[in-house]
Amino acid sequence: MDQQNENALSSEEEVSGVLSEERIAVFCVGNRLMLDDGIGPAVFDELASYEFPKNVELLDVGCMSLSMVGYVESCDYIITVDAVDGTGQPAGTIFEFEPEDMARHTGAMASLHDLKLVDLFDAAQLMGYTAEGRCFGMQVENRSPEFVTEGLTPAVFNNLPLLVDTVLANLVRRGVKVRYIETGEPIRPGWHHCIQKLNDE
Repeated sequence: MDQQNENALSSEEEVSGVLSEERIAVFCVGNRLMLDDGIGPAVFDELASYEFPKNVELLDVGCMSLSMVGYVESCDYIITVDAVDGTGQPAGTIFEFEPEDMARHTGAMASLHDLKLVDLFDAAQLMGYTAEGRCFGMQVENRSPEFVTEGLTPAVFNNLPLLVDTVLANLVRRGVKVRYIETGEPIRPGWHHCIQKLNDE
C-alpha cells in the first residue's frame, strides 16, 4: 500500500485504514500498586491518549499467565512493556530487546515477573503457534516498597514519556497508523509524548 503524504489523512482512513494488516497486541505488564513495578500499567494509561486501528489491541495484563497463549495464536506481533532490574544501568534507562534476550530467571535484563514473553512463546510453540515479539523495559529504582504504593519513583516517572515514544515509534515503523486523540494529529517519527496522568509520588 502506498505511503500517505505529509498532510493530515482523512478521518476515515485514520480510523479504519492501516498500512499493516498484522494482528498486534501490546501487553503492559506489572502491578500498579508496587511503585516501579507499575511501569507497564503507567504506559497503558498514557497510550489511552492515542487512537489505534482495529488490528492493534492494548492490554493492561497485570502479571502474564499461560492463559494468554491464545494471543500468540491470534496475533502476528506481540509487544511487552515491563519493568526490568539487574541491568547495571541507572533507574529510568530504557531497553529494547528480543524476547529470548531477556534472562528467563535472574540476572541482566531480568523481568520482575516469573512469566515472560519468551516463556509464553515457548508454551505456544508446543501447541503449534508462533508470533514475532519485541520487549521494551525500563530499569527500576524501587520494585518492592514497604507499603502498597501507587505511582513511580521520580527517575522512572521522568523517563516515562520516552518509553511511550519508544513503543509508539515501534508500531509506526511496522506501518501502524496512530493518532493523538486530542488534536487528531497522526503520529510520525520525532513525536514526543507529554504525560497525561500526574505521578502519585
